[in-house]
Amino acid sequence: MITVGVLTISDKGSRGERVDQSGKVISEMVERIGGKIRYYQIIPDEKDIIQEELIKGADKLRLDLILTSGGTGLGERDVTPEATLAVIEKEVPGFSEVIRTESFKKNNRSILSRGVAGMRKKCLIINLPGSPKGVRESLEIVLEAIPHGIEIIKGEVTECAGPEKEN
Repeated sequence: MITVGVLTISDKGSRGERVDQSGKVISEMVERIGGKIRYYQIIPDEKDIIQEELIKGADKLRLDLILTSGGTGLGERDVTPEATLAVIEKEVPGFSEVIRTESFKKNNRSILSRGVAGMRKKCLIINLPGSPKGVRESLEIVLEAIPHGIEIIKGEVTECAGPEKEN
């Protein structure tokens, strides 16, 4: 089982002015990889609050995976990548690189996403876009790689070699 935290970063959502559809999409999709939501919060686009929640999830709750939704764009209040970079110990750029590359094939505006991914202690943290559609498309791209990444982080496996991808 993979223990999962979901952080929806939304000023309107944190004030109760918007229903969080993206968090619901994440919850549904992580079940496919044996994920169980152990922590869920809707928080404002505030760097210090995002950092506190990421640290809490990784250090205190010892979650295997934290998926954030929102705050990855170019807007003045979009600070999720900066907050994530401030707390991770190692970057894992492949997740965000492949999300942007593959998403670009469907929507050329996806390159405007600044989401990052990395590790803090034994927790994998991945920033996802804020829209339910963006979350679904992004997770579809990387979902199957997540369990193996978590196994490596936890020291359960040491090899990254996997099956060759067929064309």
